[in-house]
Amino acid sequence: MAVVPEQPTSSSQLEQANAASTSDPAKAEQLYRDILSRKADDEDGLRDQETALVKLGALYRDHDKAKDLAQLVTDSRTFMSQIAKAKTAKLIRTLIDYFPASARDLQMQVTTDNIKWAREEKRVFLRQSLEIKLIALQLDSEQYRVALTATEDLLKELKLLDDKIILTEVYLLESRAAHAIQNLPRAKAALTSARTTANSIYCPPLLQAQLDLQSGAINADDKDYKTAYSYFFEAFEGFGQIDEKDKRALRALKYMLLCKIMMSLPDDVPPLLLLKSAAPHAGKDLDAMRATATALKERSLELFKTALKDYTEQLQQDPLIRSHLSFLYDTLLEQNLIRVIEPYSAVELSWIAQEVGQSLQVVEEKLSQMILDQVFHGVLNESVGTLEIYDEPQEEPMYNTALDTLKQVGEVVKSLYDKATVVA
Repeated sequence: MAVVPEQPTSSSQLEQANAASTSDPAKAEQLYRDILSRKADDEDGLRDQETALVKLGALYRDHDKAKDLAQLVTDSRTFMSQIAKAKTAKLIRTLIDYFPASARDLQMQVTTDNIKWAREEKRVFLRQSLEIKLIALQLDSEQYRVALTATEDLLKELKLLDDKIILTEVYLLESRAAHAIQNLPRAKAALTSARTTANSIYCPPLLQAQLDLQSGAINADDKDYKTAYSYFFEAFEGFGQIDEKDKRALRALKYMLLCKIMMSLPDDVPPLLLLKSAAPHAGKDLDAMRATATALKERSLELFKTALKDYTEQLQQDPLIRSHLSFLYDTLLEQNLIRVIEPYSAVELSWIAQEVGQSLQVVEEKLSQMILDQVFHGVLNESVGTLEIYDEPQEEPMYNTALDTLKQVGEVVKSLYDKATVVA
């Protein structure tokens, strides 16, 4: 009588797949798929299939197989119908998070397809969770107005359900979208709503760190760098406690350094970089902030321009850093111009441009702006190409006294005229 070979258990196959995931990815993929194709007989079998699904998604992520990952999300719907709805939302979001940044469009398409499926299956929690994920992806793709419109529709529904955690997340996304299009009043209102809602419940550390990061960004735009620094510090510690190599922790640290630079405290930057918690983030991003602080300390436009050129990716891709460094550049240029023209009553524009290392057009535009802003008193003489600087006009006390006297006389005459009119 022939002996039927015993079919390997899902647990043993899972162990084999995990062992082969590095040395033989193709074999690991097949083993994971075998586990998923089997019918689970008990809770242990379902748990093994959940693990296999996540591991297979991670395998596709590690080998840049975005299309296979997208197909896996679609194929897993049959399995999803066998497990608890709460687990379904977590698994699908985990798989969607595995898409690389280079496959953002495919990631958004997969998310949209799963939202439709969740709506057809009447899985409300899953649909809301995926809609929040889609809004976050739209923000990452700089589709700010689309994301802002999506938050409006979702908030109407969530306010009826009174799920405060999800409500806080959506308010935060609304604030980020409004802030990105420079609608600061709406960004502040949404952030206030998010913080108020979060204060009424236990707020998870990760969500609290995200709230602090957004609060810091809005305070920085209000030029309140001291308060912004406090929020960024809280965000940095929050992200660091969850994962010390979290990219958001690096961003918060860069924003902390930016605040010190914008407060004209470049000497505070090196001690911050020596913090133990800053060590995991050492690299070009922090080198860029150090170079910027050095340029500010030296009051050197040349060093500033060199830093912007050498660290273009680190300093120009982040909208918050780019906008504030642009303001800092204008401030440095203004300070350099004042230093150059201060000893003179008339000076050639070409010589000023040479001294500050800028083009003649840039210098003329900046000097015109400074004259209009009454930083100094002067006029650009275009006919001879010079800047003529005047002393600050002194107010003559006698002139003001004479004006007041004439005003009082005028009021007396008007009063006498009114009385004469009444008598007549």
